[in-house]
Amino acid sequence: MSSRVKDVVLSLALCHNVTPVTNDDGTVTYQASSPDEVAIVQWTESVGLTLTFRDRTRMDLQTPDGSTLPFEILEIFPFTSESKRMGIVVRDTTTKEISFLQKGADVVMAKIVQRNDWLEEETANMAREGLRTLVVGKKRISPEAFEEFRARYHDASVQLEGRNEAMNAVVADCLERDLELLGLTGVEDKLQEDVKPTLELLRNAGIKIWMLTGDKPETATCIAISTKLVARNQYIHQVAKLKTPSEVRNELEFLQSKSDCCLVIDGESLQLCLNLFRLEFIEIATQLPAVVACRCSPTQKADVARLIRHHTKKRVCCIGDGGNDVSMIQAADVGVGIVGKEGKQASLAADFSVTQFSFLTKLLMWHGRNSYKRSAKLAQFVIHRGLIISVMQAVFSAIFYFAPIALYQGWLMVGYATVYTMAPVFSLVLDRDVNEDVALLYPELYKELTKGRSLSFKTFFTWLMISLYQGGAIMIMSLVLFENEFLNIVAISFTALIVNELIMVALEITTWHVYMIAAEVVTLFLYMVSMAFLPEYFDLSFVITTRFAWKVALIVAISSFPLYLIKFARSRLRPATYTKLA
Repeated sequence: MSSRVKDVVLSLALCHNVTPVTNDDGTVTYQASSPDEVAIVQWTESVGLTLTFRDRTRMDLQTPDGSTLPFEILEIFPFTSESKRMGIVVRDTTTKEISFLQKGADVVMAKIVQRNDWLEEETANMAREGLRTLVVGKKRISPEAFEEFRARYHDASVQLEGRNEAMNAVVADCLERDLELLGLTGVEDKLQEDVKPTLELLRNAGIKIWMLTGDKPETATCIAISTKLVARNQYIHQVAKLKTPSEVRNELEFLQSKSDCCLVIDGESLQLCLNLFRLEFIEIATQLPAVVACRCSPTQKADVARLIRHHTKKRVCCIGDGGNDVSMIQAADVGVGIVGKEGKQASLAADFSVTQFSFLTKLLMWHGRNSYKRSAKLAQFVIHRGLIISVMQAVFSAIFYFAPIALYQGWLMVGYATVYTMAPVFSLVLDRDVNEDVALLYPELYKELTKGRSLSFKTFFTWLMISLYQGGAIMIMSLVLFENEFLNIVAISFTALIVNELIMVALEITTWHVYMIAAEVVTLFLYMVSMAFLPEYFDLSFVITTRFAWKVALIVAISSFPLYLIKFARSRLRPATYTKLA
C-alpha cells in the first residue's frame, strides 16, 4: 500500500467523532451523531485499520498484524451546519508527530486545501452517482506552531464578547491554510423502501413537494430523479452560483415562462433570491410542480417553510430525519419526524413520529382525511344540537308574548347536554365514508379536501337552516297538538326533540359501527327509563298512552322526514365522489 493511500486511510480512521461500544455479547458497535461517519469508520475497519478505543484524550487503532497505533487527541473542532466541516489535532505517541486532520464539504474545503486540478471534477462525478461527498485534508504541525496556536486559541476562548468568531478566526489563521489534499469519500444515502410510490401518491393527492437538502446540486438532482420526484421527461432547470440581481431576474423570467419544469437551486442562489426578490421568487416557485433546494443550512430550511406558509396561506408539512431538520420541522404547521440512522432528534421535535417515509401515505390519506371529515361533521352537529333547542325556546317565547318562561329547566337541560344526546353525537367520530384500501388507492379523494366542502360557510348555513326548520317545526306542532296542561307540551316537545336528534345522527352516518348502534339504542333506553324518575316533567299516565305516541311520531316525521327525502334525492342526482368508488 502506498504512503499516500495509507495517509488517506489513517486520516479517515482518526478524523471523526465515532466511539466504539462493546456489547454484552462481545460484539463492537460504533456510535456517532452521523451515520456517514459510522460508514467511513466501518470502511477503514474493512481495509484493516480498526478503531478499538476512544475517550476524550486518546484514540487507539489496530493494524492488520495486531499491533496498536496510539494517538493523543489534542483538540477537536466539531461539525456544525454553518462551518460544514470538522477537524481534529492528534499526536502520534510513538513518533510525537502532530497532525491537523480535517474533512468537510467540497465548497468549503476547496478554499482550504492546496490548489489542485481534479477536486471539482471528481466531486461532480460522485455527486452525479448520488453519493454524499467529503473532502479530506491533512497538515503537519511543529510543536512550536501548535503551542502558539494553543495559546492564541485559549485567549480567544476566554473572551466575553465575540468568543466564537475569535476562536474560528484563530483556527482559520493557524490551521486551515494550505492543507494537503489527501482524498475524497463518497457515501451512498440509501432510500427507504417505497419512497417512489409514496411521493407519486402524494403528488396525485394534490400535494406539492419541495426537497430541501444539504447535498450538492448533482447529488440532489440524482436523488430527485431516482425517487420520481421529477416526472418522466420533465425538464430540470438548475440555478447555481447567482451573483447579481440581473442574473436573478433573468432566471425568474425564464421560470415564469416555463412553469412545468422542476427547479434545482443551490443555497447561495436561494438566499440571493430571497434577499432581492422574495415575493416574486416564492410566487413563481410555488406554481412549479417540484422544487429542489440544495446546500441549504437548517436556518434556510426553516425560512423557506415560513415563507411558503406566509405567502400561500396553506398548510405546510415538513418531514425530516436528522438534527439539521429540527428548525424546519418546528417552523411548519405540521412536523413529521422519521426515526432512522440519523437519530431521534427530528422525531422528538415533531408533531408525529414515523419509522418509514412510506407511512406518510396512511398518516395523510387515511388518518388525516378521516380526522378532517369527522371533525367537520362533529363540529357542525354540535352547533346544530345547541341551536335547535335555542330556536324552540325562541318560538315558544314569541308565541306566549315573550313571557320570561323557560321551556325546559333543571334535569331536562342537564340530560339534553349529556346522557340524552352526547353518546350518539360523539359516535360520529367513528364514521368513515370509504375503507382504508380505497382511500390509499385513490389519492384524489384526499385532493377533494382542499376544496373545503366538508366545512364551509355553505355547510354552516345549511345546518343553520336545518336547525331553524326543525326547532320551529317541533315547537309549533307541539302547540298545535296543544294539551290542557303545560306539562304535556314539555313532555311531547322534549321527547320529539330527543328522537329527532337520534334520527339526525342516523341520517349523518355513512358506515355503521357497533358502537354507533349501541349509542343510539342505549341512549333511547336511558331516556325512556328516566321519564319514570322525573315526574315533575313527565306525566306517566299520559306518556304511556297511544295519544302521546302518535303525536310524538307525527311531530318527528314532520321535522325529519323532509330532510331524509332531500338527502335521498341528492344521493341519486348528485352522488358524492366516494360513493362511486366504495
